[in-house]
Amino acid sequence: MCGIWALFGSDDCLSVQCLSAMKIAHRGPDAFRFENVNGYTNCCFGFHRLAVVDPLFGMQPIRVKKYPYLWLCYNGEIYNYKKMQHHFEFEYQTNVDGEIILHLYDKGGIEQTICMLDGVFAFVLLDTANKKVFLGRDTYGVRPLFKAMTEDGFLAVCSEAKGLVTLKHSTTPFLKVEPFLPGHYEVLDLKPNGKVASVEMVKYHHCRDEPLHALYDNVDKLFPGFEIETVKNNLRILFNNAVKKRLMTDRRIGCLLSGGLDSSLVAATLLKQLKEAQVQYPLQTFAIGMEDSPDLLAARKVANHIGSEHYEVLFNSEEGIQALDEVIFSLETYDITTVRASVGMYLISKYIRKNTDNVVIFSGEGSDELTQGYIYFHKAPSPEEAEEESERLLRELYLFDVLRADRTTAAHGLELRVPFLDHRFSSYYLSLPPEMRTPKNGIEKHLLRETFEESNLIPKEILWRPKEAFSDGITSVKNSWFKILQEYVEHQVDDAMMANAAQKFPFNTPKTKEGYYYRQIFERHYPGRADWLSHYWMPKWINATDPSARTLTHYKSAAKA
Repeated sequence: MCGIWALFGSDDCLSVQCLSAMKIAHRGPDAFRFENVNGYTNCCFGFHRLAVVDPLFGMQPIRVKKYPYLWLCYNGEIYNYKKMQHHFEFEYQTNVDGEIILHLYDKGGIEQTICMLDGVFAFVLLDTANKKVFLGRDTYGVRPLFKAMTEDGFLAVCSEAKGLVTLKHSTTPFLKVEPFLPGHYEVLDLKPNGKVASVEMVKYHHCRDEPLHALYDNVDKLFPGFEIETVKNNLRILFNNAVKKRLMTDRRIGCLLSGGLDSSLVAATLLKQLKEAQVQYPLQTFAIGMEDSPDLLAARKVANHIGSEHYEVLFNSEEGIQALDEVIFSLETYDITTVRASVGMYLISKYIRKNTDNVVIFSGEGSDELTQGYIYFHKAPSPEEAEEESERLLRELYLFDVLRADRTTAAHGLELRVPFLDHRFSSYYLSLPPEMRTPKNGIEKHLLRETFEESNLIPKEILWRPKEAFSDGITSVKNSWFKILQEYVEHQVDDAMMANAAQKFPFNTPKTKEGYYYRQIFERHYPGRADWLSHYWMPKWINATDPSARTLTHYKSAAKA
């Protein structure tokens, strides 16, 4: 996890512009470099480093003797870099995983390169010999990337939008900043004056398709067919592999553990893999909640079962409410459910950074979207429509859960790893017949639970624990986090403000006082940038007025049982 920043064709003083790059310093607390491009006085790279792999030669932009005309700035991890190196017999100059991008590009061009990368990434690649700039982002947008481009060819890219909003350019007083789409790469021509012109934007991978790099990995051979035992066996193989490949780091690994199904499976599998890899330190797991939180109790059970060194972080409603301003600043969104869920994750990341030496943090993000884990999937009209909704949620992860997971951890210089969004695991899961993936017997994620039924990885009551939203599970059932927030906001936003909401905020007009309050904070930090969020996250197929799972009838009946 790092922070990348680059400008092409700036007509303002670079020493002033580079101050914007300091807005993302939290992403790379270990080192910073600012470098001009030879022959292009108005082009430069900025890089904040979190040293996770190769502490000696890991600074960026990466340049190697063999390709003096290539400049690479990237944020991410390429898990198959050694495999590719050995397969194609590339000669490496460093031990940095990202160096593979330079060799693959030289060998086969940008499309071949990006399809071969098994990992999470956002990159800027400059080829001064062929006068090209390339931007690319991983399938689900696990690593963030924003860009701003003017009509006269000034291009600015950054890991977070906050590193671009204060940039100056002569032709526009207000630089339009937007997220770079996941699963895409863009080709741009570099002109002699340092400006660029977009040539094409290409969608290179759909989450349903098996990735091209699957041809070269060493996963045990999967069994053909959709017989249930075959499928379960294949899922176990792929999930184990997804966790194992993510052990790649020189820093200490920890794990978030909410006590829900997803984080529990990740923590249990991770601990098993660390033992097999003969890692010398114990796995530390972290849970957060208020007193009487069901998450804390469930996480404790899992930690005892798997034998991790477990930490519980307690916070009260006042601390949660006080964090809202810095959380929304970090997130760059005002989406209601994202803000609610981010407070706990932000506070636990803060604790990990301050009190431990864990830097790489595993988590269960992506599972609900992939395995149809949200409670409203019980109301899906058909397996096909459930499948369609699952894929929509995966496409939009970069606006919601993946955004939350990245920003709340990166704000404290931590790197998050999410095995459920592994290319091989997710594409296989999505290739299964739609009816296999729907909730069964009133239980969501039935197939995933069934897959690990006989493994004894986690306690049975956790394996079959119903879905609990992270923003709800951190508080007691009697007083949910969303209710605490709503009670607080009731005194901050009056009815007159709500009556004027459509005039004040014509785009994505907030419908509740809570939404209004978050929007106010967002506009204070990022005025006029509301279009970064295309729509609010909300359950489907039911007349929901609130995104909390605890407001749904299915949850209420489960709580009574």
